[in-house]
Amino acid sequence: MNLWLGVLVGLLATQVSVFVTTIYLHRGLAHKALTVHPGLAWACRAVIWITTGMRPREWAAVHRSHHANTDTAADPHSPIVHGFWRVQLGNVGLYRSAARNEVMVKRYTKDLPADRWDRVLFDHAFLGLGLGLVISVLVLGLGTGLLAAGVHAVTYVMLSGAVNAVGHRVGRRPYPNSATNGQLLALLTAGEGLHNNHHAAPTSATFALDTRAVDPGWWMIRVLRGCHLVSVRHHEVKLKQAA
Repeated sequence: MNLWLGVLVGLLATQVSVFVTTIYLHRGLAHKALTVHPGLAWACRAVIWITTGMRPREWAAVHRSHHANTDTAADPHSPIVHGFWRVQLGNVGLYRSAARNEVMVKRYTKDLPADRWDRVLFDHAFLGLGLGLVISVLVLGLGTGLLAAGVHAVTYVMLSGAVNAVGHRVGRRPYPNSATNGQLLALLTAGEGLHNNHHAAPTSATFALDTRAVDPGWWMIRVLRGCHLVSVRHHEVKLKQAA
């Protein structure tokens, strides 16, 4: 087993998943802040499928519910309601619990109906995760492949938990909402750590609302836009009063 290769590949897989999550699932699917070219959208769905097993419309439903019910009893993963450590360490469980609520998912995803690819592939989480694990082992070998998969799983889950836990408890609040900005977390999560900014302007494709903020996800969006693979909904920032 090659220890350092396994760790490096695992961290790389996490960053790929993080960028796909923020650009496709979050800014694109959940908030319609941008539109992704159909070919790239299919690739993003495939990446999410084999690296996380998540169903995009369920992710969008849980996130839209979070925005509609921020830090109230109906928020699927509020650290104010559930406690910091439960969200940080148990975010997967909270997500799965919310995603099993068929009424909530249907309510928040009327614009995201399942298609043939969902029925054949992307709705089958364990098939996707199994395929991802097989690819990792075939490319890297048994020991290194399993290590890479483990590193990816832990880091992706912990970073996702931090966006919801740290992102509502620790950091700056330049706008009047309960989320916070953390630049270090933003660098690790392709901009997701700029959570206060995002709640202030949820339909903005960029989370960097001032010159001090750094949003790596927006850098990637600009590259993709230059390649005509994404189109941004609007370039002016539209602030909302509360989130």
